[in-house]
Amino acid sequence: PVPKGIKISVKSKIVEVSGKHGALKRDFKHLPIELYLANSGHEVRAKMYFAKSKQLSMLRSVCSHINNLFDGVQKKYEYKMRLVYAHFPINATITNGGGTVELRNFLGEKRVRIVNMLPGVKVEKSAGTKDEIVVTGTDIDLTSRSAALIRQSCLVKDKDIRKFLDGVYVSSHGTLED
Repeated sequence: PVPKGIKISVKSKIVEVSGKHGALKRDFKHLPIELYLANSGHEVRAKMYFAKSKQLSMLRSVCSHINNLFDGVQKKYEYKMRLVYAHFPINATITNGGGTVELRNFLGEKRVRIVNMLPGVKVEKSAGTKDEIVVTGTDIDLTSRSAALIRQSCLVKDKDIRKFLDGVYVSSHGTLED
């Protein structure tokens, strides 16, 4: 079912969804399925013929992907990340209007780690919490990948990672409730 206040169009397996936070588009051309709007445009149906159970699992995935598009344009996704350090305080600076985050003084290193967000994703420092950054965006894939890029930029090399727990970790993620 399509939620209220959302426009959707399905044309040759390309799903375009637009809501109050913008528009998203996703291509399912690589899957052998049928996608169409039913019930006078109030629900999206996915069909597959002569499929084994392994292929049928694609249907549920497609439905989840489309629901993620709905949630993205309605509510936006947010990933909260904590800066974790034992001794050297990690310094996160947000530049480029929320498009880039610069991480300094990780384990006392002089190198500045610059992480660019993927298109349509914003990063900001958390207002209430110290040492927390928040990554928000409408596209769940781009938002989670941006969070992953930040996490991967601060990995501890050549040390025992059970002892050196410094880094930037995702503490919670989900949709922004208004």
